[in-house]
Amino acid sequence: MTAAALAFAPVVAFGFCGAALIGRIQALPVASKLALPALLCFPYLLATMQLERFRWEWFALYALLPVVVAALLSAVAKLDPEQQRGHWLEFVVLLALGLAVDLRWLEPAWPRGLAFISKLLLLDAGLYGFQCVRGLTGAGFDLKLRWNDWTTGLREWVFYTPIAVTLGLILGFLHWHGRVDRPWMLPLAWLFTFFFIALPEEIYFRGWMQNLLERRLGRTASLLVTAVLFGLSHFNKRAAFFNWRYVLLAAIAGVFYGRAWRTERRIGASTISHATVDTLWGALFR
Repeated sequence: MTAAALAFAPVVAFGFCGAALIGRIQALPVASKLALPALLCFPYLLATMQLERFRWEWFALYALLPVVVAALLSAVAKLDPEQQRGHWLEFVVLLALGLAVDLRWLEPAWPRGLAFISKLLLLDAGLYGFQCVRGLTGAGFDLKLRWNDWTTGLREWVFYTPIAVTLGLILGFLHWHGRVDRPWMLPLAWLFTFFFIALPEEIYFRGWMQNLLERRLGRTASLLVTAVLFGLSHFNKRAAFFNWRYVLLAAIAGVFYGRAWRTERRIGASTISHATVDTLWGALFR
């Protein structure tokens, strides 16, 4: 669990101390700034050395990948300093990170039960590259939640819930449990879902993807395109085949999560919607 804590530490640092941390990193010499994310390989080293699963090739990949992401986004920062329409290299980075997570390219590197750390390290690489090197504006990643984050996030959850329940039951995707097992565990389940499931996805799809697409496509088109991509990212969840029911419901959810984010451009708001949907979905339905 030490390796997992190390992998999650950058998310917490950027979420609570973002401006100060970004300012210190941006003040570094360019070479140091680009080399620094190589330290993200340490969770892999720690986890695999203890369990005798260490492989040099995976270690090199985890050391080099964040540096490559930083170098590409450093080039983007020079090519597109105004950030008015974004740059195609940003979407290349997003595509690579997204496919690595969805297709589980890097998970074979990890011992059983620890593959989730790979997702955190890819998130760390993206956070460092987009926040510190690219200096991407408008993402709204801040874990110091505001009252408006709660009201906005829960509002979109209320709007989405009747659609999801009705459609899910009609399609046979959802099945009513009839009762909630261990209801006292729901707050803990919500917190786990918030930090380890909803937050990484909201940073990626709303803070980065929708944020960048909005500059090229406008508010409505970027909302819909991002929602479709969010839905497609669930194609292999809960099934060994293309799970079109999950894709459809996730795409509709993506519209409401995107609405929550763009209200004040706050990832906290969309993450609250997302975590609440997932937690109650798991508690009340199968």
